[in-house]
Amino acid sequence: MSEPKKPYPPEDEDLEISVVVRPRPKTRKPSMYKVLMLNDDYTPMEFVVHVLERFFSKNREEATTIMLHVHQRGVGVCGVFTYEVAESKVAQAMDLARQNQHPLQCTIEKA
Repeated sequence: MSEPKKPYPPEDEDLEISVVVRPRPKTRKPSMYKVLMLNDDYTPMEFVVHVLERFFSKNREEATTIMLHVHQRGVGVCGVFTYEVAESKVAQAMDLARQNQHPLQCTIEKA
């Protein structure tokens, strides 16, 4: 027959068991980026409000406030996002503007 199995760890030996703990890698929060909208003399104000509501999740009041800020100061912040999200929102806003033949410009700047 087969030999009886020995218990593990062996009972008759002084055995030290140690556990190796790996340090947890440090994670950083992703860098954030501002989406800026630039003023122009041709894009209708109502279209700008629509873009802010649709792509930047602003309500009518917030969108109107940002639109007026852009109109009066030349530039305004639409929101702050990770780079990939900011890039996507700029592309969506500018694509819609091009489809409607508006020269609306948005840029990304590190926050």
